[in-house]
Amino acid sequence: MIDREEALKLVQEHVKTRNIYLHMIEVETIMRALAKRFKADEELWGLTGLLHDIDYEYTKNDPSRHTLVAEEILGGKVSDEVLRAIKSHNHEYTGVEPRSPMEYALIASDGISGLIVACALVMPSKKLAEVKPKTILKKFKQKDFARRVRRDRIMMCEKLGLSLQEFAEISLEALKNISGELGL
Repeated sequence: MIDREEALKLVQEHVKTRNIYLHMIEVETIMRALAKRFKADEELWGLTGLLHDIDYEYTKNDPSRHTLVAEEILGGKVSDEVLRAIKSHNHEYTGVEPRSPMEYALIASDGISGLIVACALVMPSKKLAEVKPKTILKKFKQKDFARRVRRDRIMMCEKLGLSLQEFAEISLEALKNISGELGL
C-alpha cells in the first residue's frame, strides 16, 4: 500500500481544484481523529479519507462513475479495504453499502467537513477558531444553511456509536489543528 507522501502526489496529479484538494485533506484529518478515538489504524483511515474523492474532477458531471474511476486510479496501490470504503461513500450509485466502522466514518466525515467549513466562512473572522460545536449543531438544523451538505450522511456517525455532538467536537478539533493549512 502507498504511503501518505505517495498518496499526496497522486492527489496532486488528479486534483487541480484547490477547494476539492482542501476537502480531501479535511476528510483525511477527521478520519485520523476518528481512528485515534476508536484505536483503529490511523494511517489506513487517513489514506482512505485523503483519497476518497481522487476522481471527483473526472466524474463530477456523472455521479454514477464517481469512485469507480477512483478504483481504476488506485487499483494495485491501496488495499481492497480502502477501495471498498471509497466506493461505499457513493453507495447510492455503486451499490456498495457501507458496513464497517471505517466506511461509516468516511461518509460522515465527508459530510461534516463541508458543514464545518461553511460555519467558519460565516464567522466575522472566517476562522475555525471562532466556530464552536454548538454553532455546528445549530447550523446542522438549518436546512437552508449549506444546502448541499447531506445531513443524513453526517448522521452515519451514529453507526459508530457517536452522538452528533461528539462527532462535531471531534471533527472541529481535528480541523482546528490544520487551520493554517486550510487558510481558516
